Amino acid sequence: MSNAAVIRIKPYHYIHVLDNNTNVTSVEVGPQTFTRMDHQTVTAGPNDMIMIPPRHYCIIQNPVVRDEEGDVIFDKNNQAVLRHGDEEIRFEQEPFALFPGEKLYGKVAPLQVVAPNTAIRLRAIRDLDDKVAGDEWLFRGPGTYIPRVEVQVVEIVRATIIKPNQALRLRARKEFVDATEVVRQAGEEWIVRDAGAYLPDVNEEIRETVAAYVLTESKAIQLEAVQTFIDVFGVKRKAGEQWLVTFDDAETHIPDVYEKVVGEVRVTTLNSRQYCVVLDYVNEKTGKPVLGGRQLRVGERSFFLKPGERLENGIQAVHVLDSEEALLLRAREAYNDEDESRLPGDRWMIYGPCDYVPPVQVEIVEKRRSIPLDENEGIYVRDIKTGQVRDVTGESYMLSPYEELWEKDLPEVVEELLGKDGRYQGLGQRGGRVGTRDRTRVVTYRTPHNSAIQIYDYKQKQARVVFGPELVMLGPEEQFTVLSLSGDVPKRPHQIKALALLLGPDFMTDVVVVETSDHARLSLKLSYNWHFDVDHENLESSESIFNVPDFVGDSCKAIASRVRGAVAAHSFDEFHKHSARLIREAVFGLTAEGKVKNRFHFPSNNLVITNIDIQSVEPVDQRTRDALQKSVQLAIEITTKSQEAAARHEAERREQEARGRLERQKIADEAEAERAKTELLRLQAQSAAVESTGQASAEARARAESSKIEGEAAVEQADLAAQAEKIRAEAELAQIKAKQETEIGHQRSLNELEISRARDLADIEAIKFKSIVDAIGADTLQSIAQAGPEMQARLLQGLGLKSFLITDGNSPINLFNTAN
Repeated sequence: MSNAAVIRIKPYHYIHVLDNNTNVTSVEVGPQTFTRMDHQTVTAGPNDMIMIPPRHYCIIQNPVVRDEEGDVIFDKNNQAVLRHGDEEIRFEQEPFALFPGEKLYGKVAPLQVVAPNTAIRLRAIRDLDDKVAGDEWLFRGPGTYIPRVEVQVVEIVRATIIKPNQALRLRARKEFVDATEVVRQAGEEWIVRDAGAYLPDVNEEIRETVAAYVLTESKAIQLEAVQTFIDVFGVKRKAGEQWLVTFDDAETHIPDVYEKVVGEVRVTTLNSRQYCVVLDYVNEKTGKPVLGGRQLRVGERSFFLKPGERLENGIQAVHVLDSEEALLLRAREAYNDEDESRLPGDRWMIYGPCDYVPPVQVEIVEKRRSIPLDENEGIYVRDIKTGQVRDVTGESYMLSPYEELWEKDLPEVVEELLGKDGRYQGLGQRGGRVGTRDRTRVVTYRTPHNSAIQIYDYKQKQARVVFGPELVMLGPEEQFTVLSLSGDVPKRPHQIKALALLLGPDFMTDVVVVETSDHARLSLKLSYNWHFDVDHENLESSESIFNVPDFVGDSCKAIASRVRGAVAAHSFDEFHKHSARLIREAVFGLTAEGKVKNRFHFPSNNLVITNIDIQSVEPVDQRTRDALQKSVQLAIEITTKSQEAAARHEAERREQEARGRLERQKIADEAEAERAKTELLRLQAQSAAVESTGQASAEARARAESSKIEGEAAVEQADLAAQAEKIRAEAELAQIKAKQETEIGHQRSLNELEISRARDLADIEAIKFKSIVDAIGADTLQSIAQAGPEMQARLLQGLGLKSFLITDGNSPINLFNTAN
């Protein structure tokens, strides 16, 4: 907008001029020179005219009203009539000016080109032609879309590419007729399987892209109908019905909207040595499942299990039997087995060698194998018809159809004893002792040498005794007699559990507390030698050894009672002197001649005590024990002192003998010294004679020899002095070198310590500085750094100074160019 009196309007420009007298705004179009009157005001411009190039358009808001010839209609005041609130789309034309009130909405834009496989979804916002407001349709490409004010562009729709083995699942937004002339109801879904680009209609909604299931000879899919419909194969399917689509039906399958994929089904393949039983099989003729039915299928073949079908026990191998194997069969229902008729529940066996595939009417109870048994092995067999149990030993045995292996139960204590005893054969496999006992095997036990076991038959109500070494095999109704013996010292009942009774000879130890006639209580530790006097051939004698359940406790109590009675009749001193004789007399008794017997016999079980050993006698009372210990110590002390006196006397005797021999040796040595002195005087006399005659010559030779020795000594002394000086110099050099090396090492260590200290201090200072900086924060440091200059700037502002210069007055300053 310009306030100039003269306005030069360029070509393709315009201005709006307001006449203040009439309040009418007119348009002045260039090129021209416009002279503004005083009552006129330029309200807009000069502005560029609107130029719409080819294939472009623009939207004009509040457009002017035009007549049929396209001319603008003016009212009586010569003001252009506008369609207020309306819009007009203008296409390629000559440049034009906007009348007062008209506005350009947006910018001049190119026409929208719709590519192939693309469409524009349009919506009518006003009634036009055959459309009413709210209708939607597609403008499909390729083409150029010419916009209209009555039509709104909703979105750009692009075609979806349907690849091979793919389909689109569509849903109708409302009732309409699709491209295939099929009437679709609102909410209806369907599948489009044609490969290529598919552009959905405005009434169609793409739910998803459905991928096809690839079917092979080993894979099929199981489908279920959601509602009743006719599938792609032309078969009517009822709601809830399930079926298979296999490779024979189609190589690929795209599930329909009313089909639900239950899952993939793998092919079941049987080779020539396999079979299976299909339960609830589907009848091939009617296509209906036979509920409760069973069908046998034998290889070689491949098939898919149809919906509802399942395998009984999976794929099973054909039963191959060798000559020692058999199958126990039972009839499920009545049927004819070759020439023989079988009733439900009948049992029979098929013996090998052969191959066997059981029909559906037959149930395989178990696979049996002939059980090889040695002479010392056996099994328990029970007849399921009569219930009778028997043992089979020493042969290879195959159970009959109405026989089964019977498990023999043993008491827990017997199981424990058999498990601990290495002579037991019934654990695990043959001869093994690892694992639990095979209860169907005959219980065998190796009776040790010189021992006996008792076995009781509860059916016959009689017992038998077996003497070792012998192998015992228990019958179905037989059990071991468990011995519960006393043990420990002193004896306590039920300490030892055993199956075999050892016959001896053996020994046992017990502690007996007795009291003498003078009331001294003593603890005697006694050991007894014993054995059983039994006749193996005599049944009564053999069984008698088991008459006393605890022969150890019984015998120890009997002997202890006799010992207590005998000791009670004697004083402590008397018993202490004759303890062995008194105890043996009390236990064994005396003969008519007054001699001690050599055995003590128990007639109830033929136990014989042959000897008694007194291992220790200790007083029970503490005072008695202390007195006895003191007397023993006194006796030991007396014995020790007597031995010391004898040893001292012997030492004095030996010392006197040595002193006499020393005196005699001293006298002999003095006599020998006198003889040596006489010889010395004689030799001195001869030496004096020789000395007087040859003294002169000897002195001359001595002086010559002395001079020679002195010269040699001087030379040797000089050599030694030189060597000593050399050694001293080398020693001093080595000492100086060692000292210097020591000082260098010491200085190096000090330097290293100083470097390490400086490094540590630097690290500590760095960490300290970093900690301080981290604690203060970067913002705080920035504020501290800026605080001085900011304070100076505030001071200057407070003084009203915009700038200042400080100088010492000695240096000249050029201020001529400062203003510039």
